[in-house]
Amino acid sequence: MTIYETSLQTSQGEISVLTLQNNKGTRATVTNLGASLLELWVSDSSGHYHDVVLGFNDIEAYLTNTDTYFGATVGRNANRTEKGQITLNGQVYQLPQNEGKKNLHSGPDGYQLRIWQVEQIDDHNNRLIFKLHSPDGDQGFPGNLDMTATYTLSEDDQLTVSYQGKADQDTIFNPTNHTYFNLNGHNTGLIEDHQLQINADYMVPINEDAIPLGEKRAVADSPFDFRQIKTIGQDIHSQDYQIQVANGYDHTWLKKDTTTDVPIVTLIGNRTGITLTLSSNLPGVQVYTGNFIKDQKGKEKTLYQARTGVALETQYVPNAINMTIFEKPILKKDQTKTYTTHFRFSTL
Repeated sequence: MTIYETSLQTSQGEISVLTLQNNKGTRATVTNLGASLLELWVSDSSGHYHDVVLGFNDIEAYLTNTDTYFGATVGRNANRTEKGQITLNGQVYQLPQNEGKKNLHSGPDGYQLRIWQVEQIDDHNNRLIFKLHSPDGDQGFPGNLDMTATYTLSEDDQLTVSYQGKADQDTIFNPTNHTYFNLNGHNTGLIEDHQLQINADYMVPINEDAIPLGEKRAVADSPFDFRQIKTIGQDIHSQDYQIQVANGYDHTWLKKDTTTDVPIVTLIGNRTGITLTLSSNLPGVQVYTGNFIKDQKGKEKTLYQARTGVALETQYVPNAINMTIFEKPILKKDQTKTYTTHFRFSTL
């Protein structure tokens, strides 16, 4: 196992680019700019390696990454918050309204734009730890938050992403990793023929503003039923209102349990047979099929379009802080919380 490090100069200062590689040759390249995943090279059954995540060649492009969030660590709170408001301990906090009247991914000054401290480079365990201090009032949230983002690559081709947070006041803590996957290779076009299985009986319906309705809905007999594996594209053009309002899939599926032992998602590249199995200790996974990507200049001069990648964002239900039915992403004063997601790769 090996970790390689280089430095790059950006308009915001010097950043580190680090590559984790195991003895099989699988490698993940990350940066302390946004604690972001830049590249992920995985072998197919023929031994050919494919970079299976969308992203940019030019590191400067990540400094304006407020539309696609390629590979980003999103925080302090992922997804959408109605009216940009949260209520905590009886007090209302106003967040920036950066998507209409909503707050999306905590606003325009998200964690994906911050230069994190490289806290630890652990060659023995093939692990990297980044650290960020978010002061009281940052993005409108209460409390000084100290957060780490940890990337670990195992010998059995499992990339683990962990987020840990501790604050000096009650606050919201709901970060996520916003990597888009295309298991045929980032530059191979649509993911509609990828096979997808989601081990969930319920999803969360949304309104026309992409805010959850405050209920859970059974997936049975709907386009959201992925309990048996099927292609992403099989029902993505359905006339179902939930598909129409999101222009595809951009919804949360609810886990049956909160352990990391039982996978919630299996994704298979139809050309390569590369298989991704995802498990997490978070209550849900937001599956976003990149419905609004348009003419985005990416790696190797690739022009990404809608549905050329799928994001699998493990997180709490969007806007849960403002609803009673779902678990709220509250980090209590002086409490430490750790969220862990495993991305396990194999081949058919």
